[in-house]
Amino acid sequence: MTDNLTLNMDAYLPLRDVVFNTLREAILKGELKPGERLMELQLASKLGVSRTPIREAIRMLEQEGLAVTVPRRGAEVAKMTEKDMQDVLQVREALDRLAASIACECITKEELQRLEQAMYDFEEAVHTQNIKSIADTDMVFHDLIYQATRNPKLVMILNNLREQMYRYRVEYLKDEKNYPVLLKEHREIFQGFVERNKELVTDSMCRHVENQAVAVKTMIRNQE
Repeated sequence: MTDNLTLNMDAYLPLRDVVFNTLREAILKGELKPGERLMELQLASKLGVSRTPIREAIRMLEQEGLAVTVPRRGAEVAKMTEKDMQDVLQVREALDRLAASIACECITKEELQRLEQAMYDFEEAVHTQNIKSIADTDMVFHDLIYQATRNPKLVMILNNLREQMYRYRVEYLKDEKNYPVLLKEHREIFQGFVERNKELVTDSMCRHVENQAVAVKTMIRNQE
């Protein structure tokens, strides 16, 4: 188990959320490896907390697909599998197409301006090569599209899928060769909204997801 685990304290968050965020980041960064056991006693000792917030945080990690409980072994970091990623992407592609189609009809001038700014923020983040910053600005770009649907049920489902996808997305963003494609796709999606061209928007969104799927599948196969 990594020796670098330290709590990132936040006075406004419950302790279980602080522990969850710490463990989540360690998994996404690869500091906690796929298949590595998440032993409550050891984690509690490392982080200087009781076992209760550790147990609660592990349960939250399981809900995100980042941890699994194995009989007679306990909790461990979930392995990235091609099937799991494919299942999530299949649903996300269909819902992204739906969200893009609805947003194309509903998006306001102000929302378009915010989307344009988010596109530029993403491009700036890419130049920093900071994976967390790139992932976060990419998330903001897509969030603005989801919010423009005015459909909170759809937004809630997409947010849940995004959490399950985050780990795969980070893997995708680690490869700098993917950046030019990402930048081009974001510009195409934005242009589709500017033109109110539903076909351009939905096709660009689907291609965006499909390209990510192909790249991450290759990474998973190489890791196996």
